[in-house]
Amino acid sequence: MQRVYVIYHITINYLLDIVFNTGNNKQMNIGSLLPRHARYRSKHLAFVIGEERLNFCELNIRVNRLANALLAAGFLKGQKMATVLPNCEELMLLYWAAAKTGIVIVPGSPLLQASGLTTLLRDSDTEIVFADATFAETLQSIKKDLPAIQNMHWILVSDGKKHSSGLTVSGFKSYADFISGAEETEPPDAKIVDGDIYNIMYSSGTTGAPKGIIHTHYVRANYCTHFASAWRMSPESIVLHAGAIVFNGAMLDLMPWMYLGATYILHHNFDAGEVLKTIEQEKVTHIVMVPAQIMALLNHPEFMPEKLGSLEMLQNVGATLLMKYKHKLNEVLPGIFYELYGVTEGFFSVLDRDDALRKVGSVGSAPSFIDIRILRENGEDCEPDEVGEICGRGPMMMPGYYKRPDLTKKTIVDGWLHSGDLGFIDEDGFLFLVDRVKDMIISGGVNVYPKDIEEVIIQHPAVSEVAVFGIPDEKWGEIPVATVIFHKEQNVVEEDLKTWINQRVDAKFQRVADVQVLEDFPRNIAGKTLKREMREIYVNN
Repeated sequence: MQRVYVIYHITINYLLDIVFNTGNNKQMNIGSLLPRHARYRSKHLAFVIGEERLNFCELNIRVNRLANALLAAGFLKGQKMATVLPNCEELMLLYWAAAKTGIVIVPGSPLLQASGLTTLLRDSDTEIVFADATFAETLQSIKKDLPAIQNMHWILVSDGKKHSSGLTVSGFKSYADFISGAEETEPPDAKIVDGDIYNIMYSSGTTGAPKGIIHTHYVRANYCTHFASAWRMSPESIVLHAGAIVFNGAMLDLMPWMYLGATYILHHNFDAGEVLKTIEQEKVTHIVMVPAQIMALLNHPEFMPEKLGSLEMLQNVGATLLMKYKHKLNEVLPGIFYELYGVTEGFFSVLDRDDALRKVGSVGSAPSFIDIRILRENGEDCEPDEVGEICGRGPMMMPGYYKRPDLTKKTIVDGWLHSGDLGFIDEDGFLFLVDRVKDMIISGGVNVYPKDIEEVIIQHPAVSEVAVFGIPDEKWGEIPVATVIFHKEQNVVEEDLKTWINQRVDAKFQRVADVQVLEDFPRNIAGKTLKREMREIYVNN
C-alpha cells in the first residue's frame, strides 16, 4: 500500500504542477535518487558485482568521485560521453554520474566493430569515451576520424574490477588515473529539469543511418515509477541482472531498483548455471531476461524449481517467448511470469502474472497513462482481432531521434508512435504480437509470419531454439527457411525435420524450403537473435 501511495503522490503532484503551473522548472531528476538513499538507507546493500558488495553510502561515494572527475576534466551538462564497456562496476557508476552531472551518456555495444563505433561516436557528438582496455587497438585506429575527442579523453577500464594505472598507450588514460584525486563529496547541483537529456540509446549503428533514441530525465523517472509498480517491487526487493546493461531492456529493473533503494546484483555476463546459483544463494526476487536466456535456464541440467522459490517475478523482454516455454514456466514456477512488449522509442504493454494463464498468448495490456491502438495502412483503427500496425503514446515517449527530425516525423505521427510491428487487440483489450514487419515473409503475395512456423517447430523434442526467416525466390518472391539448435546429444537429419515441420504447419505457404542447423545463433549484446546474420550465413553456405 505504501509503494502505491508513493507513486500516486509523485504522479498527482506532477499533474497538478502542469495544470496549475505551480513551478516553471519541473524536476523529476533521477540524479537525486542515489544521494537520498545514501542519506536515509546508507547501510542497505545497494549493488553487487563479483566480489564487490556496496551499500548505498559506498556506491554514492564512488559515483561522486567519477562525477567530480568529469567536471574537473572540463565536461559540462549536455555534453556527450560514450561507453564501450561490458557489464562492470564502472559502467554502473557512469550511469549515475551522468544522472548527477547532466552529462549525457551514450551506451555503446562492446560488439561494435570499428566502422560502427566510429559512426556512433561521430553521430552522437561524443567528446569523451570510456572503453574496456581490450578496445585500445580499435580505438587507436579510429581516433584520427574523431577530432572532437581529444587525446587523454579516451579512458580505458582494465580488468573490470582492478584498474591499472600502468596503461601507457599514447593519448589514452586509465580509469584509475582519471578519477585519482577526485572529491568524494556531492558534485555541484546541475540544475537538471524534466526535459534535460539523460541518455541517447542507439538502435542502429552498424548498418544504415544511425538512430539515436533520446531519453530525458522525465522519461527515465517514468521508468522508475511505472516499472516499480508493474513488477510489484519494494525497497526490500533483490534484483538480478545477467544480461547486458547497455541494452535499453536493462532499464526495466535498473531504474526501479534505484528509485526504491532496493538491491541490484549484476553479473559480468550471462551464464545460466551462475544465474541459478545466485537466485538460490541471494534469495533473488526479480529478474528480467530475453527469450534465449529463459530457454537456457529452463534447459539447464541444474534447473530445479524448488531452488527458485524466492522469485516473485521472472520477466521476458526483447521478443515473445515461444508457447512451449511459457507453458513450462507457468507449470513449474506458477504466478511469477510477466511478459513485456515495448519499443525503446517509448510505449509498452505488460502481461501481468495474474493474466499469464488466461491470456497466455498475449503480450498484455496497456498500463495506466499509456494508450495503444492498432492501425490499418490507411491510418484507420482496426477492429478487434484485426491485424495491423501497433502504435502507442504515453509519458515514456522519446522527444525524438538525435539530430534526425526527418525520421522522428515519420515515426511519430499526430502524437502516435508507429512501432513497425504487427499485432491485434482482442475484445478484452489484450495485445497480441503477430510479428515484426521487417521479419514478415511475403510469399506468392501472402503474408507469412515466422512466429507461426516457429511455434510448430519448437514442439519437436530435439529442437531447443528456432528462428525462421525468408530468402529470395524467383517463383514466390520469398520462401521460409528454418534455422534450429538441437538439444545436447540430440540430432535429426535436416530433411527429416523439414518433412516433420511441413506435415504440421497450418498452410502450404508456411512450409519451409530448407532447414539449417547451427550450434548457436548470432546474437546482439542484449542476447536477441539476429535473423539478418542467420540469413547471411545461409546464403553464403
